[in-house]
Amino acid sequence: MSSVTDLCLSWDLPVPTSTNHDWLFQELLSHAVLHRVRQPVKQMRKGIKETGIWPLLTERPDVHPILFPRESSQDLNSQTSIQHINWPQPNSSSDEDEPYPVPLEKVSVVTGFLRQFIEEEIMRFWVGWELPSRYLNVEVVTAKHPVALTCFTKLKLPSHYKTYEEFYQDMMMALGSIDSGFGLV
Repeated sequence: MSSVTDLCLSWDLPVPTSTNHDWLFQELLSHAVLHRVRQPVKQMRKGIKETGIWPLLTERPDVHPILFPRESSQDLNSQTSIQHINWPQPNSSSDEDEPYPVPLEKVSVVTGFLRQFIEEEIMRFWVGWELPSRYLNVEVVTAKHPVALTCFTKLKLPSHYKTYEEFYQDMMMALGSIDSGFGLV
């Protein structure tokens, strides 16, 4: 109850009692959802007008899908995703900076696990959003956990996996580490 009391006091609201808890709940919700976002929305509106985007949006509805793409506007399925991946090549090294190159057999096993993972349609992609970029890069490296470099659309996968279950467990842990895309666990 102390965290609710602290929140109420920080927002200049009375502390909870048995008589005001319903009203207080509504006030806290209203403040958190409506009042706290009002200023950022005003700033965004001002920025859109100052940059000249507002006239573009109002006069050219045909640019809306370009500026605000929708997930449903693209057919995103496992095969489409697999086609956009730059898979590690047998004749290229995984990473020039890596002191211990990963053997081809391990690269094949790990990338096979990734393909299976994508085909089961349980993966949120490493670019940090739902629409795939033109190319998605995969590297198999000597590491402990999967790492997503979202700015570079690169996924670094550890080479130590021997079973799909191990791979699946680590990928699910990585995917659960943040809300969009995933990062280092």
